[in-house]
Amino acid sequence: MHAVPSPSARPVPGCAAGVVVGALGGAGTAAAAAVGWHYSSVLLNPASTPGLPERVLVAGDGVVELARNRLTAQPGVWGLRSAAGLSVVGPVLERHRRRVVRELRDGPVPAAGPAVLDAGPFDPDPGARGLAFDEVEVPTELGPAPAWLVPGPGPGPGPTSSSTWALCVHGRGGSRREALRALPALHDAGLTSLVLSYRGDGTAPDSPDGRSHLGDTEWRDVAAAARYALGHGAHRLVLVGWSMGAAVGGAFLDRCEVAERVAAVMWDAPLLDWRRTLRRQARNRALPPSLAGVAARFTERRIGIDLDRFDLVRHPPAVRPPTLLLHSDGDTAVPVTLSRDLAAAAPGLDWPVSYREFAGTEHTGSWNADPEAYGAAVTEFLRRVL
Repeated sequence: MHAVPSPSARPVPGCAAGVVVGALGGAGTAAAAAVGWHYSSVLLNPASTPGLPERVLVAGDGVVELARNRLTAQPGVWGLRSAAGLSVVGPVLERHRRRVVRELRDGPVPAAGPAVLDAGPFDPDPGARGLAFDEVEVPTELGPAPAWLVPGPGPGPGPTSSSTWALCVHGRGGSRREALRALPALHDAGLTSLVLSYRGDGTAPDSPDGRSHLGDTEWRDVAAAARYALGHGAHRLVLVGWSMGAAVGGAFLDRCEVAERVAAVMWDAPLLDWRRTLRRQARNRALPPSLAGVAARFTERRIGIDLDRFDLVRHPPAVRPPTLLLHSDGDTAVPVTLSRDLAAAAPGLDWPVSYREFAGTEHTGSWNADPEAYGAAVTEFLRRVL
């Protein structure tokens, strides 16, 4: 569920490093080029290996005690994945210097030992949210891509109907599970949801070169999903995306001939500018910002991408439907300032943008911070613009 490149990925050697060293002149060094190449390799690796960085100290009687860090002390509702399976933890009940005590709401009681806080507390499919669904396959240019089709509630008295389909696009290193938090709100707004997979996510066919293309080719799988929806009863579309799903969606809105059928957009923790996001990631790793520029140049050469095209404030997409941005002020992966800046610039871009900010949680954690307020914001927005 992260746009964040994992720092554990291994570098891929290659001669392009020499090109950038030369381009950097006296300011560049072989070491800087090696770090930039490594960072680029991490970025282009679509796999996600989060590990188990948290630790359960003790659990039972409706509570779980965790070793304290920035993540385990976050507010809200989260999944906790351990050897016992996926549990649901609620708000922090006690904070101590080295530990936190949280409510244990549902699922197995985790044993003491390694665990990971999961933004998605639901497994494994829309049935976990009480929603009927079908497993379908979207025909893409690379082969069939699996998707969940969650029928809408039907025409009814509301302003929307099941002929309006949401296309749900997960983030880099994520999966279709990312949509499970938002599906009830989409359903309540009267939408049919198509929760799609795309190249490189481990379920859809891989890119021919095995690399992530950061949205520059992944949008074609969203286009295939849009055509599937329009061919199966959809009259209009709602584009929903998390993290890099916004970069993918922005490319779709700019390049796809059926983008005019998109009536609304909802983006959660949206990656609206790759360069600024890479600079933030460099700071997270205590690297000089200049190395983010080196990595960006390697990346552009290796996959033929123009990263400037993914700055949606300076280069907004050709189609700009009413858009809801949801972002948490505690996001250290994709800067919250990206959403703030787009919301501020939107009137001058002829782009109707609404913005809702949540407090205190990490990347894509707005739902986790306040599930009821998040669902209400989504439902109200969709009913208003549709």
